[in-house]
Formats: sequence, C-alpha cells, structure tokens
Amino acid sequence: MSTLPLSAVVAAPPDISSVPPDLTLPKLSTGSAGPGKRVKEVLTGYETTHLYHVTWLPTDWKRDKQHPVIVELAGNGPYRNGFGDVSTGYPEGSKLGYGISGGKQFIWICLPFVDDTGTRIATRWWGKQPGYDPQPTIRYIKQAVPELCRRHGGDPDRIILAGFSRGAIACNYIGLYDKEIARLWTAMIPYSHYDGVFEKWGYPGADRQSALARLKRLGHRPQFICQEDSGNRARNLDATRQYLGETNIDGKFTFQSTGFRNHNDSWSLRPSAARGALRDWLRRVVQASGPDSNHDRTSGEKSGLCSNTSSPRSTEPRTGRVVR
Repeated sequence: MSTLPLSAVVAAPPDISSVPPDLTLPKLSTGSAGPGKRVKEVLTGYETTHLYHVTWLPTDWKRDKQHPVIVELAGNGPYRNGFGDVSTGYPEGSKLGYGISGGKQFIWICLPFVDDTGTRIATRWWGKQPGYDPQPTIRYIKQAVPELCRRHGGDPDRIILAGFSRGAIACNYIGLYDKEIARLWTAMIPYSHYDGVFEKWGYPGADRQSALARLKRLGHRPQFICQEDSGNRARNLDATRQYLGETNIDGKFTFQSTGFRNHNDSWSLRPSAARGALRDWLRRVVQASGPDSNHDRTSGEKSGLCSNTSSPRSTEPRTGRVVR
C-alpha cells in the first residue's frame, strides 16, 4: 500500500468549535429599540400580519447622530448539516451583522423574506414554491430601509447589505432586482453562495443569463465575497471567482475564505483572519462614503427611497410597534 508524500497531504479546515467565540449574540428584549437592545419590530402597515424584523441599536447609538447600517438577510430554514450547522430561516437567527460590528457603531437590521400572501415570513427562498415570487420581499425591503433609517437615525449614504447562504444569493437576486432597490446599497457582503454560480436551485431566474442582468446593476459598489472552505467545486469560493471572471464585469470584488469548514454565520462571532479582513474592508468602505454620496453608483441618479430631502429625519417618530 503506497503512502502519500507529506506535501500531498492537505489539512482539513477546522470546525468553528475549535475557536472560542469572543462575542455572544444578545438575547431578544421586549419594549422599544434602544442602545444595546435587540428587539422585534413591525413596519408601518404590516401591523395585522405575521411579519417582523429584528433591530439592534449599537451600544454607542446617539439620537442626534446618523449611524451606518447593516441590513441582513437570513439563510434557508430549517437547515442542519453533519457539522451541526443550523439555520432557522427567520430574522432572529442571523448573526453576521453583530459579528462584523461587535455591536458598536452600526445599526443592525435583520429583515425577513416574505411569502406570496405578503403576510408571513418565507423560511425557504422567497415567496412560495414553485413560483417563488420575489415581489413581496422587494416591496418590504423598499419600505423598510428608508423607514427604519428615519426612525433610528440610519445614514442612507452608508447602508451595507449582508446575507448568509440564501441571503448571500439574495444580495444580488433581491438587492439588485431592479434599479430602485439597487440604489439603496453602498456595499454588499454575501457570505456562502453567490447569485448565478449554481443554476439548479429551483427558483425562476437562477440561470446565469438572468443573474448577469442583475449583476450589471451592481455598478461600482464593492462586494466582500466570503465563504467557508468547501470541496464542492460547483459552489465554492473558487467557483464564484471563476464565474465572476467569466462575466467580464469590472467589479470591486474582494474574495475571502472564512478558514472554517462550517456553513454557519457563527464564524463571525469568533476571532479570525477573515473577520479581521472583513472589518478592515468595511471600515474603508464606510470612510469612503461621504454625506453627499447617496447616488445611484451606476448612473449618478439620486435614490428616491432613502433621500433625506424627501423625508426629513428630524420630523420622523422614533417609535414603532414592537413584537413580543
């Protein structure tokens, strides 16, 4: 029996359990949003539905200050793999935004995917099988981002869209679905999967031609594309890098392996080179986004959704219905 030379032996990537977390996701609180509180809220007009989002105001939140915002979209659920990685599909299961920010400086908002009725959370993709209509989710996001920026002092010039798994695909599939929603974002952080890389997910528009049409709306917005160490050549980080190279899109793409084997956004709650690189990237992105930069990053048109001129922040109420 032959033995492989040491040079041919590649160490398996570690499990996240091998690195103790230095952050603990705060428990959901009751009452209204406030500094250092993580609460469920409901958008205006959705009070009679089962829809809600989860809001975290940073520990250093100030009422008279505008804060950058991380908007996060969750993975599919219910999901569990052989490594014990779990995703529920609900907003409260998201962790990326807290891990990235450490709970400071950034308002963190976890939004739901919405089913076809527009009244319930979709835990798998968006809408319902087989049509998976994205429009209820798109309408919700188009309302949520400006409304929550006004309510909580979010800076419309510094809004980062992040997502895990399903949410990573949705950064482009939902976040770039049309020009109006694309104008909301300053940058994106898709973690684990990417729109257009794998064409057999089963929802309409998963093909590369459709994905390319969406990708062209990205413009000059930077993306930090990260993924676990995976041997799945059809879907891993190398597959994403290859796909984007073949599109000939001159994008501001940064690629980063998490260094772990897990399909689990809890990696962001642990110290790692990947988290450090992500935080450095985000710091540069936020610093480069000035107060007059709320424009379509493709055409220079102002966004009508999040413009402070259309809805003065100083006159908006800071309260909303809270889900207990």
